[in-house]
Amino acid sequence: MSLEARDLSFGFRGRVVGSGIDLALAPGRVLCLLGPNGSGKTTLMRTLLGLLPRLGGEIRLDGRDLESWSPRERASRLGYVPQSAETFFDFSLIEMVEMGRTAHRGIFARPSRRDGEAARQALETLGISTLAERPIHGVSGGERQLALIARALATEASLLVLDEPTANLDFGNQMRVLAEIERLRESGIAILLCSHDPGHALEVADEVLLIRDGRTFARGTPSEVLSDANLSRLYGIEVHYHGPHARPVRQAPSQP
Repeated sequence: MSLEARDLSFGFRGRVVGSGIDLALAPGRVLCLLGPNGSGKTTLMRTLLGLLPRLGGEIRLDGRDLESWSPRERASRLGYVPQSAETFFDFSLIEMVEMGRTAHRGIFARPSRRDGEAARQALETLGISTLAERPIHGVSGGERQLALIARALATEASLLVLDEPTANLDFGNQMRVLAEIERLRESGIAILLCSHDPGHALEVADEVLLIRDGRTFARGTPSEVLSDANLSRLYGIEVHYHGPHARPVRQAPSQP
């Protein structure tokens, strides 16, 4: 499934957060959004999902205008991992992951055997199947984040939108999530990934879109745009890379 935006303006009623965004995401590709806090990344992703109305421009899903897809059609084809998800009900992890199957069965239908199998497989993939019956409020923040990713996997969507999927995760679980992103890409899934770590873009992204103040700052392959100069200007701090595949080492700006 492909996703395309042209001259997109996004935000809220009475307040434009960003404008002039162009992007294209094809099956089997990973596009990574990078930018400082407050640059509009989450609002952009929610607009691309149809959760917020666009303020201008175009969004096309598989060549069709996004608004021509019904909410149920979008839900069955687009998987979403938000930065966090709070619930007042103490569902078990397996129950929460099964909720990702709602678009396949209808909101009031009971989970089928297939739904249960997909949910348990997703938990197994993320290494937390032993926690399946544990209440959501009885696990750590990192384990809860892995369950949110498992819920998106259980949708069996052909396009995934991941907003800070490694937030609250230790290094080992971050690597597990990045490995799963690579596996999904190889299977033909299109992935839109938002991260605060340029190293993640180097690991898994085919293309990077740098965003500042709601507008495109730079766009291209990781090797093209993740330069010392671009990252230093983007984040307002001196950044140096040591080797093409190393993670960035951030240094404080020199004193005048």
